[in-house]
Amino acid sequence: MTPLDPPGLQAFIGVSASSSFVFPAIAILSAVVYLVGAASQWRRGRRWSVTRTLLFLAGCGVITVVTGSALEDYSQVMLSVFMGEQLTLMMLVPPLLVLGSPGRLLLRSVPHRGAGRLVLVLAVAGLRSRAARWILHPAVSVAVFLLLFYGLYLGDLVDPVLALPSGHGLLEAAFLLAGILFTVPILSDDPLPVRMSYPARALDLGAEVALHAFFGVFLMVSPTLVTDYFATPPASLGIDPLVDQGVAGGLAWSYGEGPTVLMLLYILHRWFRDDTARAARADARADRLGDPDLDAYNDYLARLRGERSRGDATIAAAPQRPALGGAPDEEAAR
Repeated sequence: MTPLDPPGLQAFIGVSASSSFVFPAIAILSAVVYLVGAASQWRRGRRWSVTRTLLFLAGCGVITVVTGSALEDYSQVMLSVFMGEQLTLMMLVPPLLVLGSPGRLLLRSVPHRGAGRLVLVLAVAGLRSRAARWILHPAVSVAVFLLLFYGLYLGDLVDPVLALPSGHGLLEAAFLLAGILFTVPILSDDPLPVRMSYPARALDLGAEVALHAFFGVFLMVSPTLVTDYFATPPASLGIDPLVDQGVAGGLAWSYGEGPTVLMLLYILHRWFRDDTARAARADARADRLGDPDLDAYNDYLARLRGERSRGDATIAAAPQRPALGGAPDEEAAR
């Protein structure tokens, strides 16, 4: 790797000197495949959202920039840049990719014959499998988040992993996959084996915000370094590793929570919209066919009134008997 200039916006711009460019290549290929699928829908006259297309392309573009620019070089010697890269791959890229609905586009655009039919069969079988239900469970995503944040840095796992020849790339892949696993059950409109309720989604996002905030504050106030891998940055950078660790904690606290808050606002908006649409459908059905619950309740009240009326009639028709120990009435006397 070529010597690095002091960190700054201009220094981060440029092509990486140390990247293997595996992730940029995968991102570009994914964008091309997605565009081919979207173009097939437009060519057939089928509707496919341009917004979804732009969101997916933006996610692929962010992956390309983060892992293919000079940020990749600085992320190998500065914890703050490494944390920013980690948060971007975990929190910013997955919502962009998931909101693009690549699964739905796959089911619509792949031909239903030949090799395309095999792809569809495998995709549907994977969605319906027990493994998919287990992987997409919120407990799994929270556990993965705990491992990648607290396990790596507080469990002294980040140093041996980064010391591996491909350790940096392995962690980048782990960050991206963990973010996708966390985001899919919350934001995806694709056909999934499980569907979380809106309160559960909001609760999951709230837990994730708390985890980020606590971890960021911990890095900011820690008097010692949590990792030795970034303890000796190049002298040309002119940075203090402990100060750099504080910047990393500030990123985890602020930048890490930003995409999560936006996701929470989006979930609340969808929750309100779905409830409003459901109430409108219920009102329209009630106007057309009547409300089954209200009709059942009215029938119940009518039965109660009928039983009460029959009881009153039975009491009125019963012969009157003189009270014990009292004077007989006039009819009885005659």
